[in-house]
Amino acid sequence: MYEIIPSPGTDNKAFTDISKKIHLVKPFAKTIHIDIVDGEFAPHKTFMDPSPFEQFTKLNSSHEAGLKFEVHLMVKNPIEYLRPFADGGFYRFIGQIEHMPNQAEFVAEAQLVGEVALAIDKQTPVDDIAVSLEDLDSVLVMTIQAGASGQQFEDGLLEKVKELRAKSSTIPIEVDGGINDETIEAAAAAGANRFVVTSFLYSMQTPEEQFKILQEKLQSLTVE
Repeated sequence: MYEIIPSPGTDNKAFTDISKKIHLVKPFAKTIHIDIVDGEFAPHKTFMDPSPFEQFTKLNSSHEAGLKFEVHLMVKNPIEYLRPFADGGFYRFIGQIEHMPNQAEFVAEAQLVGEVALAIDKQTPVDDIAVSLEDLDSVLVMTIQAGASGQQFEDGLLEKVKELRAKSSTIPIEVDGGINDETIEAAAAAGANRFVVTSFLYSMQTPEEQFKILQEKLQSLTVE
């Protein structure tokens, strides 16, 4: 089953920017993907002050209640963010493995608070995932270099999606970076079934229409 997951992206300078973008997609989205970059994992840095998880605690208790939130932790030690974001109402926790001291420890801790996924960056091979896929709820494959929004999709990175799909026919595979009405078809053909979308939705005045275009692309693949 396919799912399109809107993301406000990593270019937001204030929490109010994220809140506005969430509100735009709330009528048609089920899950929202929130990126957290600490400025150490990558040169880019997302909003971090005031504390982002405190902001989401307020958001989840207000007008956006009912949406599901997943957090993509592009940080040096993702395990430190699990409990605070769980308290903020998040249900899925995606940790980049590149600066993760202990993958098994992260997975075990995340399982206590929700769904757990590991993410691999552009340069990271699938074999660097050190835990069994059976212990994960999903895997995220970056189709750009993790960090900044607005980059161009790199088709060659779909080889990792194919490799993962060959290892497991059932695990949800999420792709993040440069997803639009053309690249979503290639990603689905490679075996992905969750698609994080930023620029294609928010670069236009009608994100709902853009969302419908992507849905129609995926529906045509299902019919075929």
